[in-house]
Amino acid sequence: MKPASGKSESLQRLPPWLKRRIPAGGQFQHTHHAIGSLGIETICTNARCPNIGECWSKGTATVLILGNICTRNCGFCSVATGRPLPPDKSEPQRVAELAKRLNLKYIVITSVDRDDLPDGGAGQFTDVINEVRRRIADMHFELLVPDFRDCQDSAINILSQALPFVFGHNVETVPSLYSKARPGGNYERSLLLLKKAKDKWPDIQTKSSIMLGLGETDDEVEQVLKDLRNAGCDRIAIGQYLQPSGCSLEVVEYIEPGKFELWRKLAAELGFSWVMSGPFVRSSYHAEEPPKELR
Repeated sequence: MKPASGKSESLQRLPPWLKRRIPAGGQFQHTHHAIGSLGIETICTNARCPNIGECWSKGTATVLILGNICTRNCGFCSVATGRPLPPDKSEPQRVAELAKRLNLKYIVITSVDRDDLPDGGAGQFTDVINEVRRRIADMHFELLVPDFRDCQDSAINILSQALPFVFGHNVETVPSLYSKARPGGNYERSLLLLKKAKDKWPDIQTKSSIMLGLGETDDEVEQVLKDLRNAGCDRIAIGQYLQPSGCSLEVVEYIEPGKFELWRKLAAELGFSWVMSGPFVRSSYHAEEPPKELR
């Protein structure tokens, strides 16, 4: 008899390699308190990331700016959808204070989709970076931006005021799954944004990420990796999709660790300068690690 959810028993139970304890020691509590006391949103909590224990215990977190309400409704994501509030003018100062309290040297900044804003939120990214840099001159930045629908060129010009940084934008999944996983997105638009960024800033590193386990084929994944390289993408993160809420898309397959190692090797062969591939990998997972020799 099948389980009531319609899932097979093997998909109801996490495989051994996806089980981990959540640490909650002193550094975790310090990070938690700093984030909460400053009213900072993080993708760690809003997207229910499985790495929150590891990252917060190291005193790192991925900052979510421009609120916690998204203008899109992607099937893989647990972030709330609706009408967001205007950008908070105090946010740059609060993020800078967080970076100071946590003694950060590398910070990843992301946002919800803000299709309601003429610049897609690029101005807020720029203000946050410049304020953090004003307080901590040697800070290194990584951005994980939306696709800036209808405003890519202007958004890139605005972000030029905040260089340098690693420029990240996730394609998330293979094109055939966009209609159910990312209905507000467009695969070609995402590739175009990455290409425009590389063309505009040839000396910066560009980055993307893809989730596995939504029903994609190996051929489709390989083609996405090739498409990203053709768009000039330098860095790639490959991880397992895990259902963040009951309303999100169900997992179709749990990918074994050995398969992630094969994808890591292929990505290296294709010329990516930085590759992170594994079941718990997310786009900002160990983002601070510099590129190393890939084999």
